[in-house]
Amino acid sequence: MKDTVRIFDTTLRDGEQAAGINLNGTEKFQIARQLAALGVDVIEAGFPASSRGDFDSVRSIASEIDGPIIAGLARANEGDIRRAAEAVREASRSRIHTFIATSPIHMEHKLKMSPEEVLRRTTDAVSLAASLVKDVEFSAEDASRSDPEFLMEVFTAAIAAGATTINVPDTVGYATPGEFGDFLSRIMEGTEGSEKAIWSVHVHNDLGLAVANSVEAVRRGARQVECTVNGIGERAGNASLEEIVMALKVRRDVFSVDTAIDTTKLFDTSRMVSRLTGVHLPPNKAIVGDNAFAHEAGIHQHGVLCKRETYEIMHPKDVGAPETKLVMGKHSGHHAFAKELESMGYSLTDQELKRAFSLFKELCDKKEMVTKSDMEALVVDEILSVCPDRKFSVKDFAVHSGRGRATAAISLIDGKDEIHDAATGNGPVDASYAAIRRIVGIEPELAAYRIISASEKSDALGEARVTLRHDDMEVQGRGVSTDVIEASIKAYVNGINRLYQTAAARGVEIVRQRRAV
Repeated sequence: MKDTVRIFDTTLRDGEQAAGINLNGTEKFQIARQLAALGVDVIEAGFPASSRGDFDSVRSIASEIDGPIIAGLARANEGDIRRAAEAVREASRSRIHTFIATSPIHMEHKLKMSPEEVLRRTTDAVSLAASLVKDVEFSAEDASRSDPEFLMEVFTAAIAAGATTINVPDTVGYATPGEFGDFLSRIMEGTEGSEKAIWSVHVHNDLGLAVANSVEAVRRGARQVECTVNGIGERAGNASLEEIVMALKVRRDVFSVDTAIDTTKLFDTSRMVSRLTGVHLPPNKAIVGDNAFAHEAGIHQHGVLCKRETYEIMHPKDVGAPETKLVMGKHSGHHAFAKELESMGYSLTDQELKRAFSLFKELCDKKEMVTKSDMEALVVDEILSVCPDRKFSVKDFAVHSGRGRATAAISLIDGKDEIHDAATGNGPVDASYAAIRRIVGIEPELAAYRIISASEKSDALGEARVTLRHDDMEVQGRGVSTDVIEASIKAYVNGINRLYQTAAARGVEIVRQRRAV
């Protein structure tokens, strides 16, 4: 382990906790499969005790994804730990990741526990987890704001109880690199039995220092880093997986460590997670942003033409970023289509592939060229993001818009019934959404609405993304079409289906209003 750093990916747990992200089981499985292909050492697949849906997703990933360790998160209590153990039971390599807060502010105000109680709970939780699985990770939540002496006592107890990995989180992104490095070194040196465990860090990005703190921890001896694809997560997010991996690779002269990551898959993994979560990447995102390898200034262009290394410390191929764009068309066959999707990291069932190819052919009749981005948008929004038990589907629509108010007539399928209604609005989208609300009988709040283009052409697929809130639920809906009005309608209906799916997972019922005659 001296020269290797484990990459612990928590995209499916901490990443999904980011506001507005709501992945279904199919989407989580696609990401897990891609993470395994990427070569991550540990996939934290979810928090099994948090919901039935999360439990099922973790169990599915544990039983079907080979290679990485599959971890389930658990608070330091018996119910959570036994639930996590059941969820990861079928994994060839399983882990329970249990945690409790150790900072004074958390113990006093959140846990309402004394330090002695936290210490006792730590021992009990790790002992129970170790009796159920061979691999146990223990985390001290808000470690960076904890008393070092108490933290060493807690970690000593955790290792004695059977923890094989000790994680030191900067839960609120408060630390600075030098401070965090000194803190970690002190804790590692002062913990009895520290040589028996792998030391890990989990750093949030509230001050924009998550990656800097993480790689400094590696320099000080940490040999596991917890991170997420694209840095998604609570508040300002987590440390970015692709940035950590490439920092360690490009500056091996500083860190003298390797990872097991296949860096040529970073770009496609990033794009998949962005599509499925609906979290758009800024063009200047390090490593995987659209501008990461773009040069516009004349002096930069001249330098790169003379010798690439003048302004590029990495080559696009190092991270799998394309230098040319693949164009598919109506003459492309089923096999080529399937191979291209596979190269992008997507694994579809025969039925899903057949449906996707049919949609692709329909798109070829509408567009002059179909790009890789078009294909990915089609697969994500029309295949993977469709609720498997969706309540409503779009049958037809007609929209009229001029300089005055717009009108929309919508037809939805509800089970075997076809329901029609119409409404007016300030524009075609507003009118369409009003008509849909009349049909479905609920009034979700439209918290966000966005249209983006899948490619640069004027006939590009338009991807509509909405965020809907209803009661205490918040979901994302997505839709895609060359017609942005149709894409917007599909996204809204997809969001409503996700509200029903979320409600069902929570065991609650959405009350529909009686439709006006």
